[in-house]
Amino acid sequence: MTTPIKLYRTPKSGHCHRVELMLAFLELPYATVDLDMINGAHKAPSFLEISPFGLVPAIDDGGYTLSDSNAILTYLVKTYAAGSHWIPENAKYAAEVQRWLTVAADNVYSGPCAARLVKVFGFTHDHAAAVSKAHALFAIMEDHLAGRDWLATQTITIADVAGYSYIAHAPEGGIDLAPYPNLRAWLTRVEAQPNFVAMAASPIPELA
Repeated sequence: MTTPIKLYRTPKSGHCHRVELMLAFLELPYATVDLDMINGAHKAPSFLEISPFGLVPAIDDGGYTLSDSNAILTYLVKTYAAGSHWIPENAKYAAEVQRWLTVAADNVYSGPCAARLVKVFGFTHDHAAAVSKAHALFAIMEDHLAGRDWLATQTITIADVAGYSYIAHAPEGGIDLAPYPNLRAWLTRVEAQPNFVAMAASPIPELA
């Protein structure tokens, strides 16, 4: 690859960070394009040609454009690391990866992501409900990670990449990770991967 992949993002978005993580883990050259979403850059006609729903992240890979973070993870691996551990060929393992991608799009989004949107960005979501959903999710993940290192298989996959960012930054949404040692150990394992890149941090609010 000679031309860097363009990653359209906002720096404190967990959805964008999971794509940046994947790009870094695969050692793919990329250039970030930060959108001024407060002033509506994501709704500009030029960006809607790239991301029709006006959402980040989106990528431009040599003229091929794609939005949706989990779709981008799949594209990057299938294009640049086909047959690797990131998306297993085994049917049962592949199904486990897909199950955790769904969790990232649903439970993670409505739990730790939504709580963080309230505390960091001032969204008007029901914060108490989001915190409750996060703790329910983390309790399940804590049990699931007992005696295992990764969510879907014996190695890291895109399932772990998709889940990491918002869970790691859950304290910014007022959610305490202290009760979940297995979950915190999993986060540490992701952070120990070669080429790991961190997401920009926000102040952590006082826990009630």
